[in-house]
Amino acid sequence: MEDKRDLLKDEPFSWQILKNEKAFVFWKNRNIKTITGKDFLKLERVLETGDNYSIQLFLAKVTGHFKH
Repeated sequence: MEDKRDLLKDEPFSWQILKNEKAFVFWKNRNIKTITGKDFLKLERVLETGDNYSIQLFLAKVTGHFKH
Protein backbone atom coordinates (compact mmCIF):
# COMPACT_ATOMS: atom_id res chain seq x y z
CA MET A 1 0.00 0.00 0.00
CA GLU A 2 1.28 3.42 -0.90
CA ASP A 3 0.00 6.89 -0.14
CA LYS A 4 -1.32 7.77 -3.61
CA ARG A 5 -3.24 10.80 -2.36
CA ASP A 6 -0.42 12.28 -0.25
CA LEU A 7 -2.52 12.17 2.92
CA LEU A 8 0.39 11.01 5.06
CA LYS A 9 2.75 13.87 4.24
CA ASP A 10 1.09 16.01 6.93
CA GLU A 11 1.68 13.21 9.49
CA PRO A 12 -1.93 12.84 10.69
CA PHE A 13 -1.06 9.88 12.95
CA SER A 14 0.67 10.02 16.32
CA TRP A 15 1.21 7.42 19.02
CA GLN A 16 1.83 6.98 22.72
CA ILE A 17 3.73 3.99 24.05
CA LEU A 18 2.20 2.52 27.22
CA LYS A 19 3.29 -0.13 29.69
CA ASN A 20 2.85 -3.85 29.04
CA GLU A 21 3.53 -3.70 25.29
CA LYS A 22 0.63 -1.43 24.39
CA ALA A 23 0.38 1.75 22.38
CA PHE A 24 -2.38 4.24 21.63
CA VAL A 25 -2.70 5.43 18.05
CA PHE A 26 -4.12 8.89 17.42
CA TRP A 27 -5.43 10.41 14.20
CA LYS A 28 -5.54 14.20 14.28
CA ASN A 29 -5.25 14.05 18.10
CA ARG A 30 -8.18 11.61 18.48
CA ASN A 31 -7.53 8.18 19.98
CA ILE A 32 -8.62 5.65 17.35
CA LYS A 33 -6.93 2.39 18.32
CA THR A 34 -4.94 0.54 20.96
CA ILE A 35 -2.18 -1.65 19.55
CA THR A 36 -1.03 -4.79 21.39
CA GLY A 37 0.75 -8.05 20.67
CA LYS A 38 2.30 -8.61 17.26
CA ASP A 39 1.23 -5.20 15.97
CA PHE A 40 2.97 -3.53 18.90
CA LEU A 41 6.20 -5.41 18.14
CA LYS A 42 5.95 -4.36 14.49
CA LEU A 43 5.41 -0.75 15.59
CA GLU A 44 8.58 -0.89 17.69
CA ARG A 45 10.56 -2.12 14.68
CA VAL A 46 9.15 0.62 12.44
CA LEU A 47 9.89 3.28 15.06
CA GLU A 48 13.51 2.12 15.21
CA THR A 49 13.95 3.05 11.54
CA GLY A 50 13.16 6.69 12.28
CA ASP A 51 11.55 7.12 8.84
CA ASN A 52 8.44 9.27 9.35
CA TYR A 53 6.79 8.14 6.11
CA SER A 54 7.19 4.45 7.04
CA ILE A 55 5.78 5.11 10.50
CA GLN A 56 2.76 6.95 9.09
CA LEU A 57 2.18 4.22 6.49
CA PHE A 58 2.37 1.48 9.14
CA LEU A 59 -0.10 3.31 11.40
CA ALA A 60 -2.48 3.78 8.47
CA LYS A 61 -2.31 0.07 7.68
CA VAL A 62 -2.72 -1.16 11.24
CA THR A 63 -5.70 1.11 11.92
CA GLY A 64 -7.39 0.37 8.62
CA HIS A 65 -7.58 4.04 7.64
CA PHE A 66 -7.05 5.25 4.09
CA LYS A 67 -7.90 1.97 2.37
CA HIS A 68 -10.59 3.63 0.27
